[in-house]
Amino acid sequence: MKRIYIAAYHQSPFGKLGAVTVPEMITRAVEGACREIGIEADALDTGSIGSACNFTLNEQGLLAGLMAGTPGLEGKPIEAVENACASGGQAVLSVIYKLQLGIGETGIAVGFEKMRDAEGKADGKLIGKVLGYYSHPDERPGKVFVFPHIFAEIMQAYMSAYGVSEEDLARIAVEEYARARFNPWAQMKNVQLTLEQAMTIGGPNRYVVEGLPLKTYDCSQISDGYAALILATEDGLRKLGRWPSDCVEVAGWAQATDPLNRAGRDVLRPAGAYRAMREAYRMARVKPSEADVAEVHDCFTVMGAIGAEVIGKAEPGQGARHWADGAPGLNTSGGLIAKGHPIGATGVAMIGWCALQLWGRAPAEVQVRSPRAAATFNIGGPLCASVCTVLRPA
Repeated sequence: MKRIYIAAYHQSPFGKLGAVTVPEMITRAVEGACREIGIEADALDTGSIGSACNFTLNEQGLLAGLMAGTPGLEGKPIEAVENACASGGQAVLSVIYKLQLGIGETGIAVGFEKMRDAEGKADGKLIGKVLGYYSHPDERPGKVFVFPHIFAEIMQAYMSAYGVSEEDLARIAVEEYARARFNPWAQMKNVQLTLEQAMTIGGPNRYVVEGLPLKTYDCSQISDGYAALILATEDGLRKLGRWPSDCVEVAGWAQATDPLNRAGRDVLRPAGAYRAMREAYRMARVKPSEADVAEVHDCFTVMGAIGAEVIGKAEPGQGARHWADGAPGLNTSGGLIAKGHPIGATGVAMIGWCALQLWGRAPAEVQVRSPRAAATFNIGGPLCASVCTVLRPA
């Protein structure tokens, strides 16, 4: 196995990108990452791009061709990947796989989503419909907003199984809003959230599904955004004029997929997620206790709790307690709840933020002191697809 390094990371602000078009977003992602280390795009041998809603929201296919439209990437081996909300993480793995196979020594992984119009408005009904396509057809009837409904059911099951309250999970959102204040790219960086606001039904906060506990503040954001990582082997770093000591190593990675239908499987202890995370740790030769930094896929607050368990920071059912105890190093970006969730960019941004932490370049207020390793857990669908990575300072 070749060692794989992160040479550069670049992202946009998450939230509203206005009239920026999809082709412009992709080009900005590539060129922005290249500028971080002073190279031209023609130094990149290969690439992959992840997006979940490019067809349904933007009526655009063949994203690889748009990426190849960036000067310097013409004629390179590039493909688009889709794995629901794990599309960004899958794009990163796609580049790693190609570098391992010898299809180049340098590559770029881009993730993006354009979910709002030129005025920054989101069509909530349309977004709810198209995101519902990532659920099993048998689980859609009777659900107006499919994914919030599914995760409201998961939230209720988690609360019932482990004696967790709505307030326990609301505390996760409050903590993430507090951390997002220091993330210059976070969608909700200018918004303060108190526990009283998160628990009060009225105004912007309401129950999403009647009879189920999920509230507006338990949900992640509808976001525009892009993110890009430049990855390289040791030979590739020499080509880029970089040294391993300038970089972060992707020391472990794994991907697993459970059946799309939730029937018959334990979504509170998702087998594929645990398997992928264990494999990533094993490959990296890192123990969960050594991962001082982690970013988990908190599309809803209950996933902040379950994510803490999957990455090994809490036993099953104790994830909410881990947050109540401060959750040091976990989702210092503000998470999807407050940083934002431009679906295809999310998995890339998780890894990128962890790289910033390991480089010591995160905002001072949330920078973890001398981190030994970092872990990421990116999911797609109703805890169906899982992409996990473990990073180390090189």
